[in-house]
Amino acid sequence: MSLIYLLESSSIFFISSVFILGLLVGSFLNVVIHRLPLIMQREWEQQCHDLIGSAVPETDELTLSKPRSRCPHCGHAITALENIPVISYLVLKGRCKDCKAPISKRYPLIELLTAIISALVAWHFGFGPAVCGALLLSWALVALTFIDVDHQLLPDSITLPLLWLGLIFNLFDTFTDINSAVIGAIAGYLALWMVYHAFRLVTGKEGMGYGDFKLLAALGAWMGWQALPMIILLSSLVGALVGISLILLKQQHRDNPIPFGPYLAAAGWLALVWGDSMTSGYLNWSGLG
Repeated sequence: MSLIYLLESSSIFFISSVFILGLLVGSFLNVVIHRLPLIMQREWEQQCHDLIGSAVPETDELTLSKPRSRCPHCGHAITALENIPVISYLVLKGRCKDCKAPISKRYPLIELLTAIISALVAWHFGFGPAVCGALLLSWALVALTFIDVDHQLLPDSITLPLLWLGLIFNLFDTFTDINSAVIGAIAGYLALWMVYHAFRLVTGKEGMGYGDFKLLAALGAWMGWQALPMIILLSSLVGALVGISLILLKQQHRDNPIPFGPYLAAAGWLALVWGDSMTSGYLNWSGLG
């Protein structure tokens, strides 16, 4: 019995396999979330030094694959056995093997979150081409969410390829037709672009970054223009509730910016998996269905 046949014929085996794959991908996403902003910062510094004609300070090579992950406290190189998603954290009791310094709980939580999201995608779409695209989109949204939380940054190196991937998948009507995808990409970008400029015109402040425009354009390319109103409504509602709650709990000053990318990402993922159900439920509840 071939592996492909087993994945296609057994939903339990398929979902379990995707869950394990999600754990492994989540471990890699931890690296992306931590290192990609640092790599971008080095590139910007390089450009600044080139512009003013000064010498570039020598630094160790930093890519997504090099150097090997190390303990930030003692520099201990993390071995393969110490890097098994979730399991290694539990075995090590959340501490470095050498210096016993605590390891952030966020690492296993991101691994577990990615695995759960991946399993839900596998359960919803089943075995087929659509699940491949949905997994790629989900993983990218996880990375973008935590990078934006940490740095208020949505890297072009993720959002722009994500936009093109959405269009490519929809050339074959995977999630929507190509016309809806193209219109969705255009409308997604312009919708937030207009909100941004209207807000700046009225208040003199910038309400969001250009990365948010590109992320919504990417979501429009994946799910079509029809999904955009739901994504904007959900992200705005949740963002407003969270922002007000943080201000009331004095965890956030009203003048400090709150990243909008995580709410767009969450709303986009919900629209991807349960968009039709949410739309039908709303129409039935409102009496329009």
